[in-house]
Amino acid sequence: MELDWQRLEEVVTRAVLRARSEEMREMAEAVKLLASYMREGFEGTFKILEKHSQLLEEHSKLLREHSKFLEEHTRILEEHSKILEGHGRRLEELTRAVGELKVAVGSLGRRWGRDLERTVLELYRHALEERGIEPGRVEKFIYTDVDGRFYRRGARIEVDVYVHDEKVYLVEVKSHAELEDVEWFYEKAGIVEKILGRKAEKLIIVAVNIDKEALERAKELGIDTVYGAVIE
Repeated sequence: MELDWQRLEEVVTRAVLRARSEEMREMAEAVKLLASYMREGFEGTFKILEKHSQLLEEHSKLLREHSKFLEEHTRILEEHSKILEGHGRRLEELTRAVGELKVAVGSLGRRWGRDLERTVLELYRHALEERGIEPGRVEKFIYTDVDGRFYRRGARIEVDVYVHDEKVYLVEVKSHAELEDVEWFYEKAGIVEKILGRKAEKLIIVAVNIDKEALERAKELGIDTVYGAVIE
């Protein structure tokens, strides 16, 4: 039930006016003053409680919104976790597949390397025969310098060799010959000559494509070249 402060003041005021003795008047004044203090105190308290009630309502609303926000983010995180788990499985499968592919390509590359040399030699058979070389009789020469007598210790030296009428021809086959290929072939030929104990009649590079600078360097070193195209 709401307190009627105006009615209370009227009652107290009439009591003060009707009080005949000084003591009664002072008591009535005190009651009036107390009633005024109580009114101010209650009104202030009610305002504070009203503000607190509003704040609590706002906080409750914010908490409800935050709760929905957290629920939504939790759901999103769970979905992302599932997606990442799926990607992790796919990555493992892909890594395994790449490993298997590397093994397969490595094996294929080794076979292709041998077949490629034969194919290139056959491709330029006419040019080689003009130089006195039969492509079918070109053999692979492999030497491992175990003690480093001719080159570096443990180095593996590979070169194609053609022997005819006691003459030795050293051949290097490349799909694409670059400058460093020419330099290494010239150095390697010198090592092979020491290993065989005889001078090569001719050094020949056979390449499908050769860089222009590699071709010029081969001419400087006295290396004969058979090629399909010059790359600028």
